Amino acid sequence: MTAPLPATDDEAAAELAQLAAEIARHNALYHTDDSPELSDADYDALVRRNAAIEAAFPHLIRADSASRQIGAAPAAHLAKVAHARPMFSLDNAFDAQEVGEFVGRVRRYLSLGDADVVALTAEPKIDGLSCSLRYEKNRLVQALTRGDGQVGEDVTANVRTIADIPAGLPDGAPDVFEVRGEVYMAKADFAALNARLLAEGEATGKEARQFANPRNAAAGSLRQKDSAVTAQRPLRFFAWGWGDASALPGETQSAVIATIRDWGFPVTPQFQPAGTLDQALATYAAIERERADLPFDIDGVVYKLDRLDWQQRLGFVGRAPRWALAHKFPAERAETTLNDIEIQVGRTGKLTPVAKLEPVTVGGVVVRNATLHNADEIARLGVRPGDRVRLQRAGDVIPQIVENLTPDADRAAWAFPTHCPRCGSEAVAEEGEVDVRCTGGLICPAQRLERLKHFVSRSALDIDGLGEKTLVELLELGWITEPVDIFGLSAHRDALLGREGWQAKSVDALLAAIETKRRPDAARLLFGLGIRHVGAITARDLLKRYVTLPQVRQLAEEIIALRDAAIPTPGETDQKVRNRLDKAIADHIGVENVGSAVGHALADFFHEPHNRAVWDDLLAQVSPPAFEVKARDSAVNGKTIVFTGSLETLSRDEAKAQAESLGARVAGSVSAKTDLVVAGPGAGSKASKAAALGIEVIDEAAWGAIVASAG
Repeated sequence: MTAPLPATDDEAAAELAQLAAEIARHNALYHTDDSPELSDADYDALVRRNAAIEAAFPHLIRADSASRQIGAAPAAHLAKVAHARPMFSLDNAFDAQEVGEFVGRVRRYLSLGDADVVALTAEPKIDGLSCSLRYEKNRLVQALTRGDGQVGEDVTANVRTIADIPAGLPDGAPDVFEVRGEVYMAKADFAALNARLLAEGEATGKEARQFANPRNAAAGSLRQKDSAVTAQRPLRFFAWGWGDASALPGETQSAVIATIRDWGFPVTPQFQPAGTLDQALATYAAIERERADLPFDIDGVVYKLDRLDWQQRLGFVGRAPRWALAHKFPAERAETTLNDIEIQVGRTGKLTPVAKLEPVTVGGVVVRNATLHNADEIARLGVRPGDRVRLQRAGDVIPQIVENLTPDADRAAWAFPTHCPRCGSEAVAEEGEVDVRCTGGLICPAQRLERLKHFVSRSALDIDGLGEKTLVELLELGWITEPVDIFGLSAHRDALLGREGWQAKSVDALLAAIETKRRPDAARLLFGLGIRHVGAITARDLLKRYVTLPQVRQLAEEIIALRDAAIPTPGETDQKVRNRLDKAIADHIGVENVGSAVGHALADFFHEPHNRAVWDDLLAQVSPPAFEVKARDSAVNGKTIVFTGSLETLSRDEAKAQAESLGARVAGSVSAKTDLVVAGPGAGSKASKAAALGIEVIDEAAWGAIVASAG
């Protein structure tokens, strides 16, 4: 049964914040660590819940929402390289109706008529590790994993050991061409690899590593430090697309894929032009019937718009292309016993219940754990240790508990803890939130460690050498308790040299890595502070507007003043005051998709004296430069634009995408901060207000000229 949507803005904002944090954690576990804690079905349920709330409360969409994220940060042991073109992920559909809605969105965005055919391609969604292969002058020069979509891991040496991947392209190929696809392991090869690893373990007397599934085996094999190890693993490759290219050998998706196949790259035999929506759905049904007998794992079917000129117009939104969709298969199910419920304490103090299961095989994979999300989910399911439960799994290791099969009988309900299991502090849920959090803050060892891990993580300051083991040691020594203490570790150099496992080379390397972060990226530093609701994307969006960290603090202080001045007028309810204040905060921030929840979080952070001290101490040690935004040179770079009226040659979404690509910000209403209004037929009050304020108003043709002049 689907849970009802939140009833108020506060409830929606709170749940969206919780979903953003939880989905980000699972992205890192899946993409970076190759150790997921959720099944595809469970993860997809979180993403669908997030999308449903965003659809109902579009003004609360967060900048760090799952709808705007791709993958996770690259692994530390591999060199990090920026993609020439981002490797986006795909939006998902779970039934034919949602696929039909996807085609409808394409039609509306492109303003197509009923007679225009939206031709698609269809192919299996391979359950492997995405990889981009860059060829220059016909030779393979670089291979990158997806990483976080912007930055991937350099696995060039390892990729050269995969027989499916050509070392070069034939004569006549473009000077630069990136072939993108999936590195995977066939089912039979996976079973043989696990058997070999088990035999090697028995022969040496060491515990043998067993991969959980072909996807994890492929990911772990491709990301080895030693390419000789990768060469011993039976990796394969299927091409499904391309990235950066100096020219394209075709005008449709199917034509370019056919050329890539001709160049010697394997393409799934099931890839085909699907024509209409009905034909695409028929292809999906055929591939689903064939799924169990395929020699490789798949978890759905991918549809792509065949016409490349339409793909270019549609572009991307958030983390995904508007012209592609993954149609996922239904989940597989099994039954087992819930042995125990354990509580994990996260960086923000959130108490997350984890189900410890009697091991059970679901779809060929043994699963032992599942997240139970929160107290409400436990109450909804009514689960207790000892209950028989039904699980579902859709292509990964950890399942979702979908049903409790044990009658209530005489056993009492499981009681969610009222105190933190790590520090004993009271654990409470804030008003309007479902998550229970430890109130111990930095006195809680779980939070202190997790906050420091977050501060030095790859998405934040990215300090090499400060892994969890080192942080634990430094915490136990009392040398660090706050982020600023990291920059004083040089005072402990001699003492650190005297400890087991530390040599002069490793100590000096750590201290040198810390020194390189004296001028950190401002957005990374802001994100690293762990302010609630300020994710990596939100931090960047704020710095795009406010440029420096002191200006972000000034913004927070202005929001504090707004809150202090929010006094009810006669007859005004508390809720109306809150709604009025939230709108004022969002308008004051002036950053699209950064709403009042972020504003309140910034104000809460800087209202606390301890946090101000942490901020001041840190900025006394580091000097982040002003944040720079790279955008195409254009007449509207840095300006705020409002579109109003009916646009005749492009949709509103396409116009917005054009403006953002030119470095402009798009606002929904006209104010004194507006620089330009683009008015189509039927423009009303917004055009009138712009005229009254002396703001330049242009028509759609003039806007097209601005776009064309930018190249």
